[in-house]
Amino acid sequence: MLAIVCPGQGSQTPGFLTPWLELPGVADHLAQLSELTGRDLTHFGTAADEETIKDTAVAQPLIVAAGLVTARALFSDGAVPDRTVVAGHSVGEITASAIAGALTEQDAMVFVRERANAMAEAAAATPTGMAAVLGGDPDEVRAAIDAAGLAAANANGGGQTVAAGTLEEIDAFAAAPPAKARVIPLKVAGAFHTRHMAPAVSVLERLAPELSPDDPRLTLLSNYDGGVVVDGRANLASLVAQVSRPVRWDLCMERLADLGVTGLLELAPAGTLAGLAKRGLKGVATLALKSPEDLDSARAFVAEHTA
Repeated sequence: MLAIVCPGQGSQTPGFLTPWLELPGVADHLAQLSELTGRDLTHFGTAADEETIKDTAVAQPLIVAAGLVTARALFSDGAVPDRTVVAGHSVGEITASAIAGALTEQDAMVFVRERANAMAEAAAATPTGMAAVLGGDPDEVRAAIDAAGLAAANANGGGQTVAAGTLEEIDAFAAAPPAKARVIPLKVAGAFHTRHMAPAVSVLERLAPELSPDDPRLTLLSNYDGGVVVDGRANLASLVAQVSRPVRWDLCMERLADLGVTGLLELAPAGTLAGLAKRGLKGVATLALKSPEDLDSARAFVAEHTA
């Protein structure tokens, strides 16, 4: 069985979409997605610098658009094989929902536009951020995060937890990390998936009735508990709530293992989730779809793991 996974914020790098624009149809597709978000995603994905694409209002639509563009390039006939599980990390869960058929592309881009704007506004209210905690005893790491006044915003598995809170709290935490652990600040502009994002939840709650979710056509996993999503409206409600509650990617990986996944393919901007899978899903093959040069290998990988 195949898993298609969609990365979250912080996975973007300057110019990562440049080679994709050489493929037929990609420029037009990206232009359509740009129109839905009111942002020039072509510029941001090809010419903008690191600081510019770190901006939450830019990064989130850019990452979702990249996933949709690379998925269409991979499945040129639009047909994702039935023996496929789809999951996304944080904002990548919106990408996954669109690929699985739980949201239309248009609704996905409208949702991520409003999500990005609201989260950027919430982040601007108080200087906050996130830091990856690598290694250490899991219980000791969680206790240290709590003691520092931070929240465990992401449980990523593979020995990685992400702490979030004010910049002062993160700086103090990094200066005295848990035993045998490293603390690495992330390229994000807010304490996502914590109480600091509560104002953004209210914005998305008002938006939700304007969207038209559907039940997923493929097996879709939830960031909340790694559970299989079967109801489109429940999935949309979960996407709204996800903004201020922890992402349990560790539970998603456990569910992938339980479902018998043999191969995990990460859409662009790829690398982060494939890396976590190498540590947390032993024995599962991985492929990071980073550029068009990877498409032939990716199609062979899909065929192998959906046969």
